[in-house]
Amino acid sequence: MDGGWRDDVLGAGFQQRTLDLRPDDEGDVVATLVRSLPARRRFWQTERDLEDVDVLYVHGWSDYFFQRRLARVFTDRGARFFALDLRKYGRSIRPSQTLGFVADLATYDEDVEAAIAAMREGGAGEGRRLVLMGHSTGGLTLSLWAHRHPGVASALVLNSPWLELQFGARSRAALMPVADLRARISPLAPAPQIDLGFYARAQRETFDDDDPYEVDHAWRPEIAMTAHAGWIRAILAGHAQVAAGLRIDVPVLVMLSTRSILPTRWSDDLTRVDTVLTVDQVARAALHLGSSVTIERIDGALHDVFLSRKQARADAYARLERWLDGMLALR
Repeated sequence: MDGGWRDDVLGAGFQQRTLDLRPDDEGDVVATLVRSLPARRRFWQTERDLEDVDVLYVHGWSDYFFQRRLARVFTDRGARFFALDLRKYGRSIRPSQTLGFVADLATYDEDVEAAIAAMREGGAGEGRRLVLMGHSTGGLTLSLWAHRHPGVASALVLNSPWLELQFGARSRAALMPVADLRARISPLAPAPQIDLGFYARAQRETFDDDDPYEVDHAWRPEIAMTAHAGWIRAILAGHAQVAAGLRIDVPVLVMLSTRSILPTRWSDDLTRVDTVLTVDQVARAALHLGSSVTIERIDGALHDVFLSRKQARADAYARLERWLDGMLALR
């Protein structure tokens, strides 16, 4: 670790820290931890209900952390909020790297564990509960991590997690031998690009001036980054692990849109559905995560439920806070 917190691109109230990781075939590798801390409680104020909680958020594919309001939902209740830009994403991109590439999702264990070590440095995390929160591919990554590391987290929140292939388990099983062979021969071979830019357009259409955010398109391009054969194999292997059954030992919240469309042309309907995943497939796969899984279906939500139209977004935040209120009783 470089040892220092410095101002983040998100501005006031946000800092970042570079986490040095082991180099790989492409050279130096880092992850970046972003934090937002709660305001100091005045002596006359009562204790806030999340003052003993640390949140660690992980983004999805072709993405990075930029959601200020999501951080505020937690810090306003006393939690410390942290977000991790994984290696080769967002703030962590370095020259000559293959963006987003890993050949095994377990590679991210180093990123997550470096983040937790930084969060706990100097005893700052002693006696605190850890809430993991992942979006899309980040939800798959954290689900597998929580399964492999029982007893560390206190809860897992998943925002449209990519737990199953869009076309289902049978298609995944049929594709896996082909993906495995292609990854062995040429792990960096590009996969066909299926993103037509509709998801980015849907977010522009649903943008709310009362809840603004800014996106750096160098870090979150409107057409998703190129996926590669080795990464595709890693994702399919992760889906297979979920299908076989995980043993996550903490309560899990899964938030999804009520509908999905895998589009071939633009329509206004795409501003009210998940256009990335098949949500019914994900809902079924979520039942394999552990013994305590809550599934919340949000009418009108986009793939990132917290970037949806105002009504769906408010519903998503309300359901998140309601679930957090219930989780508090488990401490």
